[in-house]
Amino acid sequence: MGKPTGFLEYDRMTNPSQRPAERVKHFKEFHPPLDLAERQRQAARCMDCGVPFCQSGLKLEGGYTGCPLHNMAPEWNDLVYHGNYEEAYKRLRKTNNFPEFTGRVCPALCEAACTCALHGQAVTVRENELFVVEKAYESGAVRPQPPKVRTGKRVAVVGSGPAGLAAADQLNRRGHSVTVFEKADRVGGLLMYGIPNMKLEKSVVQRRVDLMRDEGVEFKTGVDVGRDLPAGGLEAVFDAVILCCGAKNPRDLKVPGRDAGGVYFAVDFLTSTTKSLLDSNLKAGTYISAKDKDVVVVGGGDTGNDCVGTAIRHGCASVTQLEMMPRPPVERDTGANPWPEWPRVEKTDYGQEEAAALFGHDPRLYQRTVKEIVPDEKGNVKEIVTVSLMPHRENGRTVMIPVEGSEETVPCGLLLIAAGFLGTEGYVPEAFGVDTDVRGNIATGGATFRTSKPKVFAAGDTRRGQSLVVHAIAEGRAAAREVDEFLMGYTNLI
Repeated sequence: MGKPTGFLEYDRMTNPSQRPAERVKHFKEFHPPLDLAERQRQAARCMDCGVPFCQSGLKLEGGYTGCPLHNMAPEWNDLVYHGNYEEAYKRLRKTNNFPEFTGRVCPALCEAACTCALHGQAVTVRENELFVVEKAYESGAVRPQPPKVRTGKRVAVVGSGPAGLAAADQLNRRGHSVTVFEKADRVGGLLMYGIPNMKLEKSVVQRRVDLMRDEGVEFKTGVDVGRDLPAGGLEAVFDAVILCCGAKNPRDLKVPGRDAGGVYFAVDFLTSTTKSLLDSNLKAGTYISAKDKDVVVVGGGDTGNDCVGTAIRHGCASVTQLEMMPRPPVERDTGANPWPEWPRVEKTDYGQEEAAALFGHDPRLYQRTVKEIVPDEKGNVKEIVTVSLMPHRENGRTVMIPVEGSEETVPCGLLLIAAGFLGTEGYVPEAFGVDTDVRGNIATGGATFRTSKPKVFAAGDTRRGQSLVVHAIAEGRAAAREVDEFLMGYTNLI
């Protein structure tokens, strides 16, 4: 697997990053690739570890470690090291429909479980993956491959995010006729409108969508199934329906002043920016602007960080990010959080790096949340009152409780709520008459993807709740396998 002594001879080296002061001037990706020789050295670091936890996809202590797609990283790292790039792509494509997406936005669960990470630095699995797929596009190895035989079965996929696209890709490859319905004006779901351009340029998404269309997948945009198109119409025409509608019901703030102007959900803020960027390069001004405003982001996750980076590119006056939980340690606690568990350590992402470079300090305030929103005379937010939080054990779990007398007032002209999601939007399961669980997700029985309605399936965030792109792809593939067996009586999909 690679060079047996590579991990001893070569240090980990990641793709370089454009300086914050430069990259905030644009919305493009800002990690130029390593040269070919260095990329091969990085692939050579993949050791012959015997048990490759990188491809395990295990759930340990409430978190996942290793790739949920079970990517055969040791195999294609070896092929990259030996310069056999097309074969590397073939091995990668067996388990991952869209490595150009995961190679850019996945948090690299594989690297957290890499054996090299036990006593040193993990192999650059994610960047090696991105190299493999982009090299394949460059060489022409990625090309339309429509199925030679059609089964005569028709499948509708509702939602074109990573789960929906993965399910559609697998079922089309099997020979079924697949139609994907998307309520937005462009295909891609969160890949198109939920992830900013600087992490995933939309030409990358469109490139894959165009390829799938050339292979026979039909896409219908601007169709909101359950509203514009009755659910019964799909069930009457198609042999199976897969609901991949995401988990778009945002968690709100229930505080005084919530109805003030200038308070938005993060997903609406990010979507408006990307859509305006694609439509007019922001020139039409049809987006929620942070320019010259004091921005406060509620939520410390990836979406909150994306809001920070986007607000900076708008030209905000300042940005503050509120995180309810305590600040994580800088290094892994090997006693409470041993390898190969996901490392529960502080992560400073691109938006926080940019805020620190531009404003001179980390934008994050830990153990703090909004207590009140204060509007001005026109009804728009002018400031917020924050309160400190302290951890408290209650019924065996940790809850954060307000600290009396710890209130502070923070200037705020734009408040963005990035506090997570509470399940799928209710009108979709209601339209199809399928059951939901206590978390608001579409319910399926155990490990199955079948809903309570015959020939209606569910996959991705709409079934499991808000999660990662790599989990969504894995869900889409697994649902496709079950649908194929339902339609044909057997399946040869993996």
